[in-house]
Amino acid sequence: MNIAAIYHRPESEYAYLYSKDTMRIRLQTAKEDVKSAALISGDHYLFNEKWYLNRENMGKGLSTAHHDYWEIEVSSEFNRLSYAFYVEDFDGNAYFYCDQGIFPYEEEFMQQDSSYFRMPYFHEIDRFKAPEWVHETVWYQIFPERFSNGDTSNDPDGTLPWGSKKPDREDFFGGDLQGIIDKLDYLVELGINGLYLCPIFTSPSNHKYDTVDYLEIDPHFGDKALFKELVNKAHEKGIRVMLDAVFNHLGASSDQWQDVIQKGSQSQYAQWFHIHSFPVHYDPVPNSEFGENINYDTFSFVPNMPKLNTANPEVQEYLLSIASYWIKEFDIDGWRLDVANEVDHHFWKKFHDRVLAEKADLYILGEIWHSSQAWLQGDEFHAVMNYAFTDSIKAFFLDSEVTATNMLDGMNHQQVLYRDQTNEVNFNLLDSHDTPRMLTLCDGNKAVLKSAFAFMFLQKGTPCIYYGTEIGLAGGMDPDCRRCMPWEDQDQELLAFFQQLIRFRKNYADVLSFGQLRWLSKKDRVITFQRSYLGKTLRCSFNESGVAQPIKKKGVPLFIQNAAEEKDYILEPHGFIVELV
Repeated sequence: MNIAAIYHRPESEYAYLYSKDTMRIRLQTAKEDVKSAALISGDHYLFNEKWYLNRENMGKGLSTAHHDYWEIEVSSEFNRLSYAFYVEDFDGNAYFYCDQGIFPYEEEFMQQDSSYFRMPYFHEIDRFKAPEWVHETVWYQIFPERFSNGDTSNDPDGTLPWGSKKPDREDFFGGDLQGIIDKLDYLVELGINGLYLCPIFTSPSNHKYDTVDYLEIDPHFGDKALFKELVNKAHEKGIRVMLDAVFNHLGASSDQWQDVIQKGSQSQYAQWFHIHSFPVHYDPVPNSEFGENINYDTFSFVPNMPKLNTANPEVQEYLLSIASYWIKEFDIDGWRLDVANEVDHHFWKKFHDRVLAEKADLYILGEIWHSSQAWLQGDEFHAVMNYAFTDSIKAFFLDSEVTATNMLDGMNHQQVLYRDQTNEVNFNLLDSHDTPRMLTLCDGNKAVLKSAFAFMFLQKGTPCIYYGTEIGLAGGMDPDCRRCMPWEDQDQELLAFFQQLIRFRKNYADVLSFGQLRWLSKKDRVITFQRSYLGKTLRCSFNESGVAQPIKKKGVPLFIQNAAEEKDYILEPHGFIVELV
């Protein structure tokens, strides 16, 4: 047995309260190295009852390239738990793994109360909680400048005819809030019930990630009255609304930064930023948004986005009051936080407490592209943009050299980093305003696009569709991925597919969010898995092998693509089937 691979950490994603009265416990071992694992647990105040001689078998859950993860759910009459692990290898050797190390499974090593891991008390206030409604939400991301132009009277100077060209970084096409309001019925027919809007606050750019005034709607998008109408009408139609905020940096044309430029170290805002010397300066890089020799910190190396000092109490209160304002006055349902990993944890903890005091079931989503345990302990974010998870899905469906095992290793590696509550509401997406569009990555192959999205919709987490993907909108890397939404000549067949997919996800949200996962087959790029919850089991098969594959019938077909039904099913390449068994 590879003893060095055995690992557990108390009060973490390895041991946490899942519900008020239940605790989930996880143990890591080397892959295919352990025959069985069991939990030894009890109340340390009742140690003389020798509960340490009893064991509860753990089930093998997810596996990665190098590790297996064993899991169990337990409760405790007195809301506290001492615990350790029994581990047996394939040669019959048994070990006792505890807070003090690993020893032979012998009673003499188990008799010390101080040897055990502990959950000292089941504190409900410390439990990771996420809004219940997110489990049932299918999101739709809108880049407001490119979705629909509902009011030409507020168009910026030089606005181009809608969809007249592929976008450059400085182009405006006139999309606005009225355009979104006008298309709410389209979104209802599509089936989505969550709307994620890229920034709508005052800014000189088309993307609005260089905010000038967080307390005003950009006049080219509309005004506060129009935004309130949008939120109210969306809510009437059962659609939640999430706004996008950039609290890492300000736009260079903001009053605060302009005051620093004019007054230097004497500016009342001099400590609002990370400035190394005065006056502030940089050398422009020709034909780009970047600079060199910048004597203040910025987002990336973009001098027009000076980084805010969020350790400054004045900056903290300024940003926290903004976050509260849009909840209190407009009843928004979520904040998506741009460049969230570059803002300090102390600020995000204050943000968490402030916004949830305004609205207890608000959804807090951080933009982080990498492993994010530090932000997902229950006192900062509910979820992150789950690129690290969905990148494994994209790799499998877009590259025939990537095996199913490769994909599952990557997916499972991300899942075991977090508590189940986090995985259940993590934000799953395959394309966005920051990535090439999936149809372009699929080289226009809509069968691949459908399979990839269907597979993602069957995973834990709350799924998102980037505007236009549902009707065949293509686009390369930013800014090409921000093309105008076509309102004519839409791919109706693809639209019907996404309507069916969204309807399916919402109908089986409980199984897909909370269901027990079993991977049944992952051979030769043909995958079969199932999820089970409260007596319902979904069996899902995908064929990415390049040739037709037989799949045995097991239940009632719910969702089929590129499959022929005979005695059994014949899945064509890029075909899939979901059955209720």
